Amino acid sequence: MRIAVPNKGRLHQPTIDLLERAGLHLIDGADRKLYAETVDPDVTVLFARAADIPEYVADGAASVGITGFDQARESGTDLVDLLDLGFGRCRLVLAAPEDGNIECVEDLAGGTVATEFPEIARSYFAETSVSPTIAEVSGATELTPHVDIADAIIDITSTGTTLRMNRLATIEEVMESSVRLFARPDTAEDQKVNQIQTAIQSVLAADGKRYLMMNVPHEQLEDVRSVIPGLGGPTVMDIAGQDALAVHAVVDEGDVFETISKLREQGASDILVTEIERLVA
Repeated sequence: MRIAVPNKGRLHQPTIDLLERAGLHLIDGADRKLYAETVDPDVTVLFARAADIPEYVADGAASVGITGFDQARESGTDLVDLLDLGFGRCRLVLAAPEDGNIECVEDLAGGTVATEFPEIARSYFAETSVSPTIAEVSGATELTPHVDIADAIIDITSTGTTLRMNRLATIEEVMESSVRLFARPDTAEDQKVNQIQTAIQSVLAADGKRYLMMNVPHEQLEDVRSVIPGLGGPTVMDIAGQDALAVHAVVDEGDVFETISKLREQGASDILVTEIERLVA
C-alpha cells in the first residue's frame, strides 16, 4: 500500500515527522527519490507534488494521500476526508487593492479575478450573483491587480502579511484549509488504511498532553481526585508495602503548572510529569 506525501515545500517535513512519530519510520528516504520503504513491509511512501496527490489517490497510484484540503478541492476528485492533521492551516481569500473600487463581490461584475485555484474560484462565484472572468496564473498572484492583469485575486494567506505588503485588502473568505489524510471511497475502510489512520490519530491526540504520576495517601485520594482535570478520571493503584496509592492521570499541558501546585496542597508527593508520544482511545 502506498501513502502519497508532499515531496517538498512547507508541508513536506511536518508530514514526514508525523509519519515517523506514528511509527511509520522511513527507510532510505533520501532527497529526490520517488519512493521510500517503511518499517511496515506493506506500506510504501510515494513522494509527489502536493497538487498532484489527489489525482494519485483517485487514480489508484496511492491508497491514501496527505495534502492540503485546498488541493483536494481544486482537483475535483472524489476523496474521503479521513483526518485533519492540524498543520498547514491557511485561508483562501478574495482580495483587491486596498485603494481601489472593489469593496464587495458584486463590484466584480464584468471584472477579472486571477488565481492559482480556478476550480475553487469558479465554484465560489457560482454561488454568487456575479460571474467574473477567471484568469489562471502560476505564481505571483498578488501582483496581478497592480499590473492590470486582474481586478482582484483569490489566493492563499496564513497571516495576511503578504496581502498587506502588496496593498491588498480581503473582501471575503472563500474557504479554510489544512493538511488532511485522504483516501478513495473504495479504500477508506481498508484494514491497513484504518491502521494508518489510528496511528496518526494517536499522535495528534497526544499533542499538548502530559502524563502525571504521583503517590497519594489513602485518606487524601478524594481530595486529589477533585483537582485532576484528567481524561475520564485518574487511574488508582495500590503500592505494595506502603500505606499510599499510585495515581496516574493524563492532563492538558496548559494545566500542569496549576495542577501540580494543587496536588501538593492536597497531599500528593513524588509527582512525575512525562510527555506522551501516542494516545490511543
